[in-house]
Amino acid sequence: MSDDQNLSATPAELAPSRWGAFGHAAFTIIWTASIVSNIGTAMFDTGSAWLMTSLNADPMAVSLVQAASRLPIFLFVLPAGALADVIDSRRFLIIVEIAIAILTAVFATVVSLGLATPTSLLATTFLLSAGLSLTAPAWLSITPFLVTRPELDAASAANSVGYNIARAVGPALGGLAIAGLGVAAPFWIACLGDLAMIAALLWWRSPQKSAGSLPAERLTSAVRTGLRYAANSGHLRATFMRALAFFPFAAAYWALLPLVARRQMIEGPEFYGLLLGAIGAGAIGGSIALNWLKAKLGPDRVVASGTLATAFALVLFGLARDPITALCACLVAGASWTIVLASLYVSAQVALPDWVRARGLAILLTVVYGAMTVGSAAWGHIAGLEGLQIAHFAAAAGALLAIPLTWRWKLQTAAEIDLTPSLHWQAPPGTQRVDDDRGPVLVTIEYRLESQNRDEFLSVLDELGQERKRDGAYAWNVFEDAADRGRFLETFLIQSWLELMHARERVTNADRMLEEQVRRLLKEPAHVTLLVAPEATRRADRKLASEILAAPVTPSA
Repeated sequence: MSDDQNLSATPAELAPSRWGAFGHAAFTIIWTASIVSNIGTAMFDTGSAWLMTSLNADPMAVSLVQAASRLPIFLFVLPAGALADVIDSRRFLIIVEIAIAILTAVFATVVSLGLATPTSLLATTFLLSAGLSLTAPAWLSITPFLVTRPELDAASAANSVGYNIARAVGPALGGLAIAGLGVAAPFWIACLGDLAMIAALLWWRSPQKSAGSLPAERLTSAVRTGLRYAANSGHLRATFMRALAFFPFAAAYWALLPLVARRQMIEGPEFYGLLLGAIGAGAIGGSIALNWLKAKLGPDRVVASGTLATAFALVLFGLARDPITALCACLVAGASWTIVLASLYVSAQVALPDWVRARGLAILLTVVYGAMTVGSAAWGHIAGLEGLQIAHFAAAAGALLAIPLTWRWKLQTAAEIDLTPSLHWQAPPGTQRVDDDRGPVLVTIEYRLESQNRDEFLSVLDELGQERKRDGAYAWNVFEDAADRGRFLETFLIQSWLELMHARERVTNADRMLEEQVRRLLKEPAHVTLLVAPEATRRADRKLASEILAAPVTPSA
């Protein structure tokens, strides 16, 4: 048996730039194109809302536009993350962006001809939102290929700022386009924005992903694998917990801001647009301060400070009766939003190896959007019962209380961990080929050690077991021989032979270091055995299951 060989070339490392993330041409061009595309998307949203008021002014119909744009996030973002990991992200983005551009152009033509209906508008909004949901994990997953690792903070902050700029500028431009060029104009401009994004992706050449000699994962298996990794990664779980301590409460000012402008401030849509612009300006300020804050405070205190600032902004929103107070609240809210969001994205990025990065980020997006959706509904309900001021104050109190409750979950703890594949596992022994779908596979590893090493061995092995479960093992356990002191047996199951082969390629250098810790405690090398369930057993299990399902049910007396 020989050690595994690296199956693909490692992507070339980018050199740090004195200009930070914007010192890399690929990041700068794609970031600029994404702003153009996001402005087009914001203009499309503005045009959709305005068009619906013309087609059907019923409040329920108007609200369905937002529902149609939010629902796909929950339905598609996780499968999209699995797709982005399984196939080439750049190619996937190009295909979906082309589909979005075609759909936008078709709908713009329908509107120009005066053939739009509420049903066609809602269907188009749903499909476009589905397209954006499909691309979101892929966009997040390519960021580490555009900048160096130390520049991820700045790149994430810049992405957040770009998005906020688009959401602040887009609605105003959309309104001007409708007034000057007609209701179809925002849809045509959105199509042009998509073409700019496609051009940037065609220009960029992404580093080669690991080619691998194994068949790609099936979609359902890839989704399950991503969920399993997230459930067994303590570093990623900590990021989720800190996200749940922020976004449900920050959702209050996003959900209630139109009501603050209209009811509390007695202002019109122009002032509402100004408030959104102030949030975007605050986001820019937050991105500029992020690296300095990280250096001074560290990621955990930065997120806690951002949460404190958000609570302060919520109090200001509750007290706002004049434009200055409301604008100050927006500036603080925008800055703290960007600081927290960028920090959480980076914490997730560094906790994820390449093979599962898009899926892990998709789960983070699901957590963020889920928390925002639930929070928005809750604060809207509370505001309806108790008033805007009480809702803002309650959200501020909840944000403050969440800080100590989630403080034990630390961020970016994986920053110094080497998650690159080690490829040090030897090829499994065997004289005959095993079909990829054969399984489950029972893995047993026998250890012999001195009794004085028992506690340290079990501690390290428990940590290693968590890594095995993260990469595909289940029913993991350790057994101690009652008759032979110092003999231990580690056992776990892998779903199939193909999953075992994938697990070999997922073992990281950090896992290798744990294995070396175990090896130093042993008297002799560990003995590994692989046992595969025979086909006859699987057929018998399927036959038994079908007989049970087909058996008639006899009523009991």
